[in-house]
Amino acid sequence: MRHTAYFGDGEKTFTLTSPMIDELQRKTGVGIGALYARFMRQDFHFADIIEIIRTGLIGGGTSPAEAQTLVDTYAKPRPIMEVLPLAFDILDARWSGKPEEAGE
Repeated sequence: MRHTAYFGDGEKTFTLTSPMIDELQRKTGVGIGALYARFMRQDFHFADIIEIIRTGLIGGGTSPAEAQTLVDTYAKPRPIMEVLPLAFDILDARWSGKPEEAGE
C-alpha cells in the first residue's frame, strides 16, 4: 500500500499509514471516504492535495520537518495538474491496496 515516485529531489516513498490517515482526516476535516469521493468528483481543495503528499511522505519515512519543506518547495508552487496525479496515486494506493508493479 505504498507508492514510490520521483518528487522534488529524488525518489520518495509515500505511505498513508493508519496514524497518517488520522492526521489527514484531522487536517482536511473529513473522513478518508469523503476525501476519496472528493477526488473522484474532482471537488477537492488544494490543501487536500498538499496534505495527502505531506502525510504520505511522513508515513513513508520522511521526517515531518523534511516533509513540510518538500511540499513547500516542490508541491505548493507547482501547477495543480503536476501534483494532483501524485496525490491521487498516494491516496489510491491505500484505498485500493494495489501493490506496486515490479520495477517501479
